[in-house]
Amino acid sequence: MPEQQAETPSFAQAWAEAREVRPKVVVKADLVPAISVLSMVGLLGIPLGWIWSRLAPTQRMRVVSAEGDPIALQLESWHRFDALAIFALMGLATGLVVGVAVWFLRERRGPVVLLAAVGGSLLAAWLGMRMGIAFADSLHAVTGTPNVGDIVEKAPVLESGWVVIAQPLTVALAYGVLATWNSRDDLGRRLG
Repeated sequence: MPEQQAETPSFAQAWAEAREVRPKVVVKADLVPAISVLSMVGLLGIPLGWIWSRLAPTQRMRVVSAEGDPIALQLESWHRFDALAIFALMGLATGLVVGVAVWFLRERRGPVVLLAAVGGSLLAAWLGMRMGIAFADSLHAVTGTPNVGDIVEKAPVLESGWVVIAQPLTVALAYGVLATWNSRDDLGRRLG
């Protein structure tokens, strides 16, 4: 019986050994790849905005007076929500793709690259919102002065800036689910 107690390590010894084996967060080695991820993901905002400007519906409006703003036709005001929903869904899809793609950078898995991907997604969503509105304005520009009674098409707009959080939240969620599913302390960084 005394031999058995000597062979089993105490809880403190086992805990100390487990803490020594755990991999540390690599920051210095991941900074340059993280900046690359941030910039590449951020540049996705330009095609995101261009595609949104082509997909978002215009709002048809009737000119009622020469001085006043045009009035939306019946049921056309719903397109304001449609434009917002399309941009949010595009952000969710892009965030999912970015989260999975960044997870496949096996040698760089960790919080540094995750923060870069989330920051790049926030930049991409903001840039996509700004560029999308600019693309839509140029695509649906009113040429000439409309007469009273004419129907004109108003370019789609994004009436809420909160839509930009859809993409970064989806990136964090996708990456977090994959990290949880992986369940390794080093997230599978070591290829051996």
